Amino acid sequence: MGVRPAPVGLLGGSFDPVHVGHLRTAWELLTGLGLAEVRFVPSRVPPHRAPAIAPGALRLRMLEAAVAGQPGFVVDDCELRREGPSYTVDTLATLRASQPHRPLVLILGMDAFLGLPGWHRWREIPGLAHIVVVQRPGWAEQFDGELGQLYAAHRVDEPAALAAAPAGGILLQQVTRLEIASSSIRKLVADGGDPRYLVPDAVRELMQANPIYLRPKEVQSRA
Repeated sequence: MGVRPAPVGLLGGSFDPVHVGHLRTAWELLTGLGLAEVRFVPSRVPPHRAPAIAPGALRLRMLEAAVAGQPGFVVDDCELRREGPSYTVDTLATLRASQPHRPLVLILGMDAFLGLPGWHRWREIPGLAHIVVVQRPGWAEQFDGELGQLYAAHRVDEPAALAAAPAGGILLQQVTRLEIASSSIRKLVADGGDPRYLVPDAVRELMQANPIYLRPKEVQSRA
């Protein structure tokens, strides 16, 4: 048997806009877990939150600008190209079909993981990918109900377990917690603030050239 290829991480979301918190988390997981790459997967129609403000094409451009030149960071537009709600299970199933033996790692924030039982066909996800849950500092490990049962059945404690099988593990992983949110950046920009140092410079330039987050009156005043 040949050597199993290194795991591929998937980080999904609206990325409306992508910010340095996304990038720092992806970087720490890329290096700390020995991932071959982290794929940023912008959603077309997020099933569990309000629609994105920026159109998909602009969010894609911002992501591509944010990761340009960083080895191991890849932008995957598969959900933007797929009609209908952007269900994670569909994305994983497609990638699994194309790479049946490679370990896949779905990266989730703790809030997303706590809401997992409300996801479409959520019970199928551990059969398609490992799950790495980005853990808050000081989090007391406690999951109840169906989520607790899932975690107990699939828990792994070492990153090496992610490379040993294509799917099936759930790992809690601490990363540097940066209190940055896309919604806060949108509000800052709408209020006339500057997102410098919250987003990469290339993303900031795209936001300035495409003032989608400004209130209509402010957009007219800049025209």
